[in-house]
Amino acid sequence: MGALWIAHVTVTDAERYGKYAELAGPAIAKHGGHFIARAGRFVQLEGKERPRNVVAKFPSVEAAEACYHSPEYQEALSHARGAAERELVIVETTD
Repeated sequence: MGALWIAHVTVTDAERYGKYAELAGPAIAKHGGHFIARAGRFVQLEGKERPRNVVAKFPSVEAAEACYHSPEYQEALSHARGAAERELVIVETTD
């Protein structure tokens, strides 16, 4: 089964977060992920609104989790820490 990596983000330091984004994309691709939504238009119906919402699709929950724990993604994440408030969840798809 596939998996979605869903992030809700409020960027607080655009320069540092830009470095995260530059490094995160290749790390995600290396683990079979690809973006299906990235900071596009959204409608907040419930919960805390975050102005940036990102969804990446992976071949499996395991691939998405391996990506998160990979050295490449952790290097990217070091630039996001302190530069954004975020929530990130991996959800298995039904396909």
